[in-house]
Amino acid sequence: MIFFPAIDLKDGKCVRLIKGNMNESTIFDIDPVKRAQLFLEQGCSWIHIVDLNGAFEGRPINKKPIENIIANVDINIQLGGGIRDINTIDFWIGLGVQRVVLGTVAVKNPSIVEEACKKYPKKIAVGLDSRNGMVAVEGWVEQSDIKAQDLAKKYQDMGVAVIIYTDIDRDGVLNGPAIE
Repeated sequence: MIFFPAIDLKDGKCVRLIKGNMNESTIFDIDPVKRAQLFLEQGCSWIHIVDLNGAFEGRPINKKPIENIIANVDINIQLGGGIRDINTIDFWIGLGVQRVVLGTVAVKNPSIVEEACKKYPKKIAVGLDSRNGMVAVEGWVEQSDIKAQDLAKKYQDMGVAVIIYTDIDRDGVLNGPAIE
């Protein structure tokens, strides 16, 4: 089993949101590099980083703290949030990110996911963020009419490395995973 501790970045700080609400955040650390180093020291081989501002803005916003983690901590990085075009995918993978997570673009522009999977085998993940079984996009603010299970089936044979499922209503409330 691989444990993926998360660093969710909002305004350059490590936070936890309650059910994806940007107005309900708790700051856990003001130094993302220090937090990533701590995870490495505790034996983690991967970290999952989300640029929360980027998810809402549709483009990377927390570039500097992410670049600092890449430059200073020898750990595998899985990165999502605001990655919506092939140039941004190229940028992050070129900088050393081992896997990019595509969410909104997986719903709104599947051809980018397909292109990225061909260009970067085993480096593309699809993030299925679900509320009441339906996929949410644009930083979880917009609800699509696509069932999470249907979107997962669409991508299962396309070459994505992994599908990351989040039950938004359980995210950040410390009630454990949504096994059901």
